[in-house]
Amino acid sequence: MEYKKIVIDGFGGDNAPVEVVKGIKKALEEIKDIKIIVTGKKEEIELVAKEVKLETGERFEIVDARDVITNDDVPTVAIKQKTDSSLVKAFDILKTDENVIGLVSAGSTGAVLTGGFLKIGRIKGVSRPVLAPIIPTVSGTPVILTDSGANMDCKPINLIHFALMASKYAEVMFGIKNPRIALLSVGTEDHKGNELVKKTFPYMKQIGVNFVGNMEARDLLSGDFDVVVADGFAGNVALKSCEGTLKTLLGILKSDIKSHTSSKIGYLFMKGTFKRLRAKFDYDKYGGSPFLGINKLVIKCHGSSKAESFYQSIKQAYTLGQSDIIQSVSEAVNKVDIKIEE
Repeated sequence: MEYKKIVIDGFGGDNAPVEVVKGIKKALEEIKDIKIIVTGKKEEIELVAKEVKLETGERFEIVDARDVITNDDVPTVAIKQKTDSSLVKAFDILKTDENVIGLVSAGSTGAVLTGGFLKIGRIKGVSRPVLAPIIPTVSGTPVILTDSGANMDCKPINLIHFALMASKYAEVMFGIKNPRIALLSVGTEDHKGNELVKKTFPYMKQIGVNFVGNMEARDLLSGDFDVVVADGFAGNVALKSCEGTLKTLLGILKSDIKSHTSSKIGYLFMKGTFKRLRAKFDYDKYGGSPFLGINKLVIKCHGSSKAESFYQSIKQAYTLGQSDIIQSVSEAVNKVDIKIEE
């Protein structure tokens, strides 16, 4: 059997390598035609693999890498100088082995994005690659947010390309035909927004996507949109605000339930409701954020990812690798035949 190879940064993230290896084990058990190559300190990975009863062999390979890129490192310097790090070794494998379909890492976001740009390179015609996280919504259908922190200062051409790439991603990953695309703004009216949004708005109607207008951040979790387009600054603020609000709300509920006897009794009757609420907004079940617009698949997991998130990210890379997403993105971006202000 010819396996589809995926390379994993074994020492990326707060819970590496333990949760990484656990996620790999689950992926290998459930997806029979993949091979996982994991990079990092070999003896530590082997120890964890032994504990979870995962043996190296035809479908699981460890590539030794003695160094680690941290969040304190300057991304461009680290990618160029830490050549024996788990992340750089993973990128080298992704670049040189044509049978490797994608890379997964929970390491430094800056380093992952820099590695993708410098080591793999962007697709011809793409103005800037974009980080596209998947966010759960109240409807149960996720929304894709582009950008979430990779590109802080953007021009209309960048947002147009983000919309085109994310639209293809929504089609491939979730089977959404004609995804609903909105611009993140301070009001839903056509004339609202900063200069970037105002300049981008008319172009969105001309590029062949299902543009449904402006959207306010309060509606990000509504389920009324499939893709929300923003520059990296606004998108990151919206994303972190949602994450923080959900975390705070669940924390308040938990604290309040523990502090009153009547609340504890009530919790017994509401336990199923709270469990379903937590499950509905569980980011881990969707995996990581793809770095769209580069020549191979790169999936960036949250730094605090656990085994389930690594498993879902491997599944995500597998699904996208089957779909020829790189070619689809290239065609979508390069078919636009209008002059867009730089």
